[in-house]
Amino acid sequence: MPEKLPDKIIFSLAEVARSIQKTISERYKSVYWIKAEMNKLNYYSHSGHCYPELVEKKEGKVIAEMRSVLWSGDYQRINRRFIALTKETLKDGITILFQAAITYDPVYGLSLRIVDIDPAYSLGELEREKLESIERLKREGLFYANKQLPFPLVPKRLAVISVETSKGYSDFLKIITGNPWGYRFEHKLFPALLQGEKSISSIVNQLTAIEQQLDQYDVVAIIRGGGGDVGLSSYNSYLLASAIARFPIPVLTGIGHSTNETVSEMVAHQKAITPSELADFLIQRFHEFAAPVIQAQETIVRKATLLLANHKDTLNNCARYFRLNSIHLLNQQRKIIEHNTIRLGIAASTATKRQHQALQYPAQALQTASMAALKNNHISLNAMEKSIELLDPQQVLNRGYSITRHNGRAVKYAAEISKGDILETFFASGSIKSTVQSKSVPNE
Repeated sequence: MPEKLPDKIIFSLAEVARSIQKTISERYKSVYWIKAEMNKLNYYSHSGHCYPELVEKKEGKVIAEMRSVLWSGDYQRINRRFIALTKETLKDGITILFQAAITYDPVYGLSLRIVDIDPAYSLGELEREKLESIERLKREGLFYANKQLPFPLVPKRLAVISVETSKGYSDFLKIITGNPWGYRFEHKLFPALLQGEKSISSIVNQLTAIEQQLDQYDVVAIIRGGGGDVGLSSYNSYLLASAIARFPIPVLTGIGHSTNETVSEMVAHQKAITPSELADFLIQRFHEFAAPVIQAQETIVRKATLLLANHKDTLNNCARYFRLNSIHLLNQQRKIIEHNTIRLGIAASTATKRQHQALQYPAQALQTASMAALKNNHISLNAMEKSIELLDPQQVLNRGYSITRHNGRAVKYAAEISKGDILETFFASGSIKSTVQSKSVPNE
């Protein structure tokens, strides 16, 4: 009972709570279909229960928020239906249409007890958000912005946004690094969350980081493994799609196996269903560059070979023509030489006869003068011979003189000799050796 005072009635907190509980239970007796965004699922594995946080937003601001409970049995049933239809489990960050009872507990307060969720509605909401993003991007002139950027001739330097442990990323690297043609790619990983509501800001932040070092990359590749439509809902976000559309270099996507194209894929310069397909696309661009180069190389080799062959033929023809003309010219010159030789021989013979006749008389005069000159010269030579004979050292020795030598040299002056020197004296016949005992030099 409430406590009464002279001027007021006082209720306990429990009394107020029980009154609210009674009012709500009497007012909300059935279950209701409610639309809300499930901000967090809050699944507890030890009990199997979930305590979803439900919100409603308007222009990005939360205008309503309420707790809810999803008991283990209901969660298992609903999750199986969700997987069957969307190929994804019930998770954070999606808009749901759910059936719930409104309850109030004096201790835990107001909450919604979820008994069912319509997975088809979640897919419909995703499609509505997707269409809104597309319309806004087109209205702002961004939808084709990234596609209109020139694609690099050889996309060699790659900035990759992915998860390091992702199988899709692993498959992508295996293909580009192990390609049998030996094409070499440079790649750097920019790790990001690729699923859930936080993936939007995570990917956008990494795009910002890449833009700060833009000169180091040719393209950006956003790589994610397979997943259903709900798992790809963040890629329909206007915020993420506009960041891709505005990016100053081509953005490529390989974000899953879904057949439902996301807005991010639509605005990207190039999309591939899988990371492996994206890797094949990049390799194909190398092929498109390499093929004309190889073809040009083959054309150069072929034309160079043909040109060399033509020049070789021309050179051979010139050599053959030069050889034939040289032989012909040599034959002509040989005949001219032979003819001139004959003429020269005749002319020389005639000139010789004439000179012989002209020289016959001078030759007789020359012979007489020569004989007289030879006789005179013979007399002069005899006189000179006698003079030379008289000057012969042997003739001097024969006249009683002698020659004294010291060390093989004739001694002319006594000053050249020292006491004790050995001298050799030559006579007309024989020689003697003597030792100098003393010497006498004039004016000493």
